[in-house]
Amino acid sequence: MCGIAGATAPRGEAVGRMLEAMAHRGPDDQGLWIGERITLGHRRLSIIDLAGGHQPLANEDGSIRVVFNGEIYNYRELRDELAARGHRLRTQTDTEVLVHLYEDEGPALVRRLYGMFAFALATPDGLFLARDPLGIKPLYVGRDRHGALLFASEIGALLPHVETIEEFPPGHYWTERDGFVRYYELPPVRYDLPSPEAAVDELVARLRRAVRRRLVADVPVGVFLSGGLDSSLIAALVAEVRAETGEPVHSFAVGMEGSEDLERARLVAAHLGTVHHEYAFTREELIGLLPAVIRRLESFDAALVRSAVPTYLVSRLARRYVKVVLSGEGADELFGGYQYLKRPEIRARLQDELREITLALHNTNLQRVDRMTMAHGLEGRVPFLSVTLVDLAWRIPPRWKIHDRTGTEKWILRQAARRFLPAAVVQREKAKFAMGTGVGPTLERFAEAAVSDREWAEGRQPWPGLELGSKEELLYFRWFCQAFGPRARLAARLVGRSRSLNPHELYAPGWRERTSRTGTETP
Repeated sequence: MCGIAGATAPRGEAVGRMLEAMAHRGPDDQGLWIGERITLGHRRLSIIDLAGGHQPLANEDGSIRVVFNGEIYNYRELRDELAARGHRLRTQTDTEVLVHLYEDEGPALVRRLYGMFAFALATPDGLFLARDPLGIKPLYVGRDRHGALLFASEIGALLPHVETIEEFPPGHYWTERDGFVRYYELPPVRYDLPSPEAAVDELVARLRRAVRRRLVADVPVGVFLSGGLDSSLIAALVAEVRAETGEPVHSFAVGMEGSEDLERARLVAAHLGTVHHEYAFTREELIGLLPAVIRRLESFDAALVRSAVPTYLVSRLARRYVKVVLSGEGADELFGGYQYLKRPEIRARLQDELREITLALHNTNLQRVDRMTMAHGLEGRVPFLSVTLVDLAWRIPPRWKIHDRTGTEKWILRQAARRFLPAAVVQREKAKFAMGTGVGPTLERFAEAAVSDREWAEGRQPWPGLELGSKEELLYFRWFCQAFGPRARLAARLVGRSRSLNPHELYAPGWRERTSRTGTETP
C-alpha cells in the first residue's frame, strides 16, 4: 500500500512535490526515477519484504520499471511461474512480478493479477498504467500545460500540476498508443445455483479463501469490527485462520459513548476471543475533525463524510497496533444490505441497482476506506470484493438477497453467518456505519443549526449544474472548497455521490448532466 506519481516526460520537480503531498500514504520510504521520456515516483508503506521492496523497481536489464500501489494476492504462484520461465527475481515482493510479467505478456498481464492495484510501468513502448477491476486502489490522471500526462494516487497531489484531471477508470489499462482499454466487466447475471444451501456453501468457501489470501503480510494484520453482520463475519473467518497458528486477532471499534456499534462489537469480540480495542469519541471531537477529514477524503458527499469520520478514528486506533486491517466493505452492494433497496420501485429492479452501486464503489465507499486508512499509514483490505465473490453475487437470485417473503436484507449472507456468529449478530438489522456509531444524527442536527434557511436557499446550487442535497452537504461543500481553493470546481467533478443517506430514503443529488451514478460524466 503506497502512493504513486509520475509523468510522460522528465518532471522530477513536479513528481517530487506530488510525493511530498502523499507522504502519509507511504511513510517508510520514497523513490524517484527520471528517464528520458518518463518519470516515476513512489511513497512506500512496507507490507511485504520490508527490506527489499524499494521502488521504482526494475527488471533484470533495467528496460522496464514499476511503481505500484496495492497488493497482488496471487504473487507467490506468479513468482514460481516466472522463475520456471527463467526470470531472476531479486526480491520477495509482490511488486516485482509486474515487470517480468510485462516482459512476457505485455498489457495482457493485468488479466493474470488477483488483488487490488494501481500501478505504472516505464517500458520501451512508453508509459503503461492500470487499475484493478473495481477501483479499490485510487488513480487520477491529467495533462499539464505542455501536454504531458501526469498521474497520482490522490486528487490533491495531482491537481496543482495539471490543467485537466480525471479519475482513471476501474478495470482499465492505458498505453500511450491505445489510450484507455477496458479489460474487466462485471460478469453477467445467471441463476445457475440449485438451492440456497448450495449458494451458502459456495459463498462460505469463496469468502474463506478471500480472507486467507488477504492475511498474507510481513506485518501485523487486524480487523475493523463494528458489530454488524459484514465486519463480524470477516472477523470470524480471520479468527478461524489464526486459530491454526495460535496468533491473536486484534479487532477495532469506535463510536460515540453508548452507541450501538460499541456494544455489539464487544459482544462479537467476546464470542470470537479477539484482543479488542475501542475508542469512544465526543460530539466536539467529531465536529472538530470535519475539515481535516473532508480534506483527506477529497469529497463532500454527505453520506461519505458521515462514515468517513468514524473510519478515520478507527484507522487511527488500529495503526497503534497493526499495519493492515480487513474490512467488510462491498457486502451491502453485492448482497442487498441497504434499507432503501426495500422500496418497491427499487426492489423491482434490485439486481440492476446493486450492479450500479457496485460499479460506483470506486469513488464512494472504496474511496473512503482508502483515504481514511492511508491518512494514518494503514492498509485496508476488502475480502468481499474479491472478484470470485463478485462473480458469485450475480449468480444469486434477488429473492435470496432481500428475502421475497420476510423482506430480510442480505438474507443469503445471514445464512452463511449462522455458521460462525451468535444469533444477536446474525439477526441485527442493517445500520449504516454513520448510524451505528451515532455520527449521522449528530451531524444532521449540527448542520441544521449551523446553516440558516436563507443560506441553504442561496447555496444549494453553488455552480451551474451542481445540486447539493441538504444543509449538511452544503456545510461539507464549504470545507471542500476551502481545501481545494481556486481549483475546487475542477476537483468537485470527481466527487462520487451516494444513493442513500438516511435509512429507506433515496438520495441522489449531484451534477445534473451526469448520465449515470458511477461517477462518469457525459463526454
